[in-house]
Amino acid sequence: MSQSPILRRCVACKKVLDRKCLLKVTKDFQDGVVLSGGMGRSAYLCPTKSCFEAALKRKRLQKALRCQIDSSVFNML
Repeated sequence: MSQSPILRRCVACKKVLDRKCLLKVTKDFQDGVVLSGGMGRSAYLCPTKSCFEAALKRKRLQKALRCQIDSSVFNML
């Protein structure tokens, strides 16, 4: 029996994709904003330049995570 994929929505382009195809950005309750881990409020992004630019320009990650995000996080992406 095959399991159905876990679907998540990109905060920039709004496409619904398998969670494995997206980058997870988490507002961790201890470590601040982390990539691909941590526990807390999460947002997902397509791994494309256009989605990164849209997320940065329209502050989509900040709105989804409900916090300020340092530019170093976007540099890591």
